Amino acid sequence: MEKREDGNDRELTGENGLDGGPFVVPIEDSLDLHTFRPGEVRELLDDYLGLASEKGFSEVRIIHGKGTGELKRRVESILARHPLVASIRQAEGSRGGWGATVVILKPKT
Repeated sequence: MEKREDGNDRELTGENGLDGGPFVVPIEDSLDLHTFRPGEVRELLDDYLGLASEKGFSEVRIIHGKGTGELKRRVESILARHPLVASIRQAEGSRGGWGATVVILKPKT
């Protein structure tokens, strides 16, 4: 993996980029799941949370959208059992409200 000028030297990759090739997701303090299939969410969250923790984030926001609430329930179920997660809560209105979940990560040991 190459080092990028913007400091995002750790990235998630997948197999379904717009051109049919891999897509790259920079590790930032939020992850928008709108472009991912439900079947990709568990592995994506696991990879993202691990990299976010390595990068030193103590809080991240997972944007799952409002929709029917199915994706929100799936995300919260995964997060509730994830070993890197200390707690979760609904995002404030200005940060997505019930369309996003704020995750507090456990301190690195």
